[in-house]
Amino acid sequence: MSGPKLIVALDFADAAEALALARRLAPAHCRLKVGLELFTAAGPRLVGDLTEHGFEVFLDLKFHDIPNTVARACAQAAALGVWMLNVHALGGAEMLRAAREAVDRATRKPLLVAVTLLTSHGPETLAEIGVREEMDSQVERLALLAQAAGLDGVVCSPREAAALRRRFGPTFALVTPGIRPRGAAHDDQRRTLTPAEALAAGADYLVVGRPVTRAPDPAAALAAILREIGEV
Repeated sequence: MSGPKLIVALDFADAAEALALARRLAPAHCRLKVGLELFTAAGPRLVGDLTEHGFEVFLDLKFHDIPNTVARACAQAAALGVWMLNVHALGGAEMLRAAREAVDRATRKPLLVAVTLLTSHGPETLAEIGVREEMDSQVERLALLAQAAGLDGVVCSPREAAALRRRFGPTFALVTPGIRPRGAAHDDQRRTLTPAEALAAGADYLVVGRPVTRAPDPAAALAAILREIGEV
């Protein structure tokens, strides 16, 4: 899988902050992630602005609705020219297949991946919502659902990457948030690894947010992570 492995999460409340950060980074070094808060505040225009700056964009809106609604949303997202978008695997097989079919009809087909479990989830979260399986088993079940629907991969914790890589082989993309460089705070992430550990476990793409975006010098923080990756 070619291109930068690092995806910087633009967890900002407005377009001005996001664009200011993007101008300090280089498309050759990273891709950018636009999530719920930023997309709600800034809308599709920001995605266009980032792509005009040369960045490939991961639109992280985690679509989860009835199949027809998700299909239409995926079609609109693909039309924005994003590099990757995602849906919730918990939406079920019919919803996943509808998303796949919608993306396949796009002129430019982004990667389509499914979220398994959020990296903020722990065993108690699953118990709260009535899931009795162990976390690893539930993640694998959802990944199997995504693969059967023809999706390109999943978003998963880096701690699950090794097992999923063994199960699904080299062409199934593993996108891992919860990445924390050596010495960084874990914040609200529960199931984390360092960039080097995640790549060694089989991750394809590493999502990094606050360790870069809140750093005094984001470009230097990104360069340090790239050096860490270079050690793998």
